[in-house]
Amino acid sequence: MTERRHDQGRENGVTLPLWMEGEIPTRAGALPPQVSADVCVVGAGMTGLSVAHALARLGRSVVVLEQGAVGCGDTSRTSAHLSNVLDEGYVALERMHGAKGARLAAESHARAIDHIGDVQAREDIACDFVRVEGFLHLAPGQDVESLREEMHAAERAGLRVEWLDTSAGPAIGAGPCLRFPHQAQFHPRRYLAGLVRAIERLGGRIYTQTHVTKFEGGEPVRVTTASGSEITASALVIATNTPVNDVVVVHTKQAAYRSYVVALAVPRGSVPLALHWDTANPYHYVRVARYETLRDQDVLLVGGADHRTGDEIHPEHRWDELEAWARVRFPMATARVDRWSGQIMEPVDGLSFIGRNPADAKNVYIATGDSGHGLTHAAIAASMITALIHGRSHPCESLYDPRRITLGALARYAKESWVTAKHYADWVRPGDVSSEDEIPEGEGATMLVSGRRLAVYRDQLGRCHRFSASCKHLGGVVHWNAAEKTWDCPCHGARFDREGRVVNGPANEDLDRVDITLPTHVPVLVGR
Repeated sequence: MTERRHDQGRENGVTLPLWMEGEIPTRAGALPPQVSADVCVVGAGMTGLSVAHALARLGRSVVVLEQGAVGCGDTSRTSAHLSNVLDEGYVALERMHGAKGARLAAESHARAIDHIGDVQAREDIACDFVRVEGFLHLAPGQDVESLREEMHAAERAGLRVEWLDTSAGPAIGAGPCLRFPHQAQFHPRRYLAGLVRAIERLGGRIYTQTHVTKFEGGEPVRVTTASGSEITASALVIATNTPVNDVVVVHTKQAAYRSYVVALAVPRGSVPLALHWDTANPYHYVRVARYETLRDQDVLLVGGADHRTGDEIHPEHRWDELEAWARVRFPMATARVDRWSGQIMEPVDGLSFIGRNPADAKNVYIATGDSGHGLTHAAIAASMITALIHGRSHPCESLYDPRRITLGALARYAKESWVTAKHYADWVRPGDVSSEDEIPEGEGATMLVSGRRLAVYRDQLGRCHRFSASCKHLGGVVHWNAAEKTWDCPCHGARFDREGRVVNGPANEDLDRVDITLPTHVPVLVGR
């Protein structure tokens, strides 16, 4: 089997990740018209459920709202590395956040791994949690000294790290690398299923297929759903990968990127359990998973090939490039088992935004900006938001404060802002096709008709579904993503399924449907 696909509405894409093993059940049933709780959490991925579990353990009544199924978003699209070897690198983190900030970042992610390990042990969650070593490999053509500088910066941040002149065993690089002990990996969906059971045992209520349409901070906060139900609470936590309650502030300080994963079968035990990363740009990441349905085989997860969301109409080649790269380095690999992509929110200074939402009521909290480490950032959010809700300080409060301005990141902030602004010029560019006849079945394209830009999807029966191409966040032009069959906005990363339904924030509304019939070969502008 080379690829699995699903068609479940409001899912993140059409590729089906390795972790998808059926829907995680909840017991709450239908959402009543009026609900009250101490805390309302929006989002039932790793972050939302981690925060809800931490609060429920302290006796707080918690309601969790999820527009799809539990874990249907990017938690299921991770490669599930648990590491405090952060993607940004400690040379850069030390430059932007100072020596103290880099050390706090390392310590907080190490504690986050411990937290996940403790929870799975205490709640008896069978999620394949195991401690492994991590290896950072020097990419071909890069200066050895840069790797040595990273080692010293990591040591100053408090990490245990060892220099190896050559990689031992099957690995992604033949040259020097850094070895980091006491990292970890697990099965994210099974962990979420365990959190659901624990939250419900503690009295928490989890409502799925529940789309939130309105947020009001204050005493109390009020949340309204598409069905008209109203939830009142003393505090509100937005854990939706990127905030859907905030229009501007946080979204100017992070950018959305797509990342790709290929899963290849390898003989069981031929590749030791470990985490591997390299220093390429974009970088590669590799780990091994045990998958029961493959007899005598393990699964090699190879990820990377990142690019900014919405920048490619046909990114399928990135899976092919990852697979070719992997087969050179892991010649024992056999069949491709799965492939998928996920979304990463990259903050301009490399660290997540966790805490009180800027320009909002003091009892509204967010967690976003995963920077490729959303699983450990989720555990940090569980500790930090729980402390803030209880009126306590937290040692990392200022480091992850969503209101922060990092002077050392201003150059990157300017670059990402320029890329965002550049995409608003898409409104005056030609469309992808000149006629709906040019759109193959199962694909989409934009068209410019009499000054109006449309997003058109042709289904497998040949019927065309037409929408305004204007993103419902801040009016960027959505682009077709042929790999996941979604409409992606390159400005702030909002995504919509083939039928215009929102699947990723910051947009929180579906694309506007356009009910017109176009003649064939209508004279419109077309671009390349």
